[in-house]
Amino acid sequence: MEQFIYTVLPVRSEMLSEGLTEKEEGTLKAHFEYLSGLKDAGTVKLAGRTTQEDANTFGVVILLAEDEEAARRIMANDPAVKDGVMAAKIYPFRIALMGDPI
Repeated sequence: MEQFIYTVLPVRSEMLSEGLTEKEEGTLKAHFEYLSGLKDAGTVKLAGRTTQEDANTFGVVILLAEDEEAARRIMANDPAVKDGVMAAKIYPFRIALMGDPI
């Protein structure tokens, strides 16, 4: 298995400062459930986001996949990406150090 990281950025940056639309709220709930299921399956190793609520915020997902094509499919099927709420980019990645969970 290879390691990958993908970043997600809100398409509408105001969703953090002004609040979520009903569609965004549903999509982000599905996004969390999707990543949670992948974590339970051992595919997602880490997922989270920065805490600022402005245009500089972003999220990351570190995952394991057979190859880059499989990792791209996982990213593309993320409801936040699929529904156009988040823009995403994927990169090959290698965890160099990892501490205990916080």
